[in-house]
Amino acid sequence: MRIDLGEWQIRSFRREDAEALSRYANNRNVSRNLRDAFPHPYTLAHAETWIDLVAQEPRETDFVLASATELIGGIGILLQRDVHRRSGEIGYWLGEPFWGRGIATAALRAFTEWAFEEFDLVRVYGYVYEWNPASARVMEKVGYQCEGRLKKSVTKDGQVIDQFLYAITR
Repeated sequence: MRIDLGEWQIRSFRREDAEALSRYANNRNVSRNLRDAFPHPYTLAHAETWIDLVAQEPRETDFVLASATELIGGIGILLQRDVHRRSGEIGYWLGEPFWGRGIATAALRAFTEWAFEEFDLVRVYGYVYEWNPASARVMEKVGYQCEGRLKKSVTKDGQVIDQFLYAITR
């Protein structure tokens, strides 16, 4: 899969992405906004394991945010099951050197449209930790609506914090 976003792109993972993945993911400012399954420190071994895992999935749902030369972040969707089967949970991250350039907004917009079509979804949602207003602004710019504040619903870095639930429907 590949979606062009001007000088950036969303594309499938490649084995040669491991070095850039470990470099940009190994940043506390990135990992503190993601679930604990996203390790810190993030080593080359973590990157290689992740790329191998993604390659084994029967449906491709995790992708690279990239420049013309290297991976700069990631985006993916966790498809829900049973009565929630037409919903997907979105997640994304961007290497810190690329923050503030509109890349996450462009990627989220394009990826959301693609996910609605590719997986016949009617709802895409995501969570934002209370200390990450930049991610909330990205979601709002794309048209996601804040559906609520989940009080004390996350324990991250030893702190119990709130998170916001954002969603967009088709």
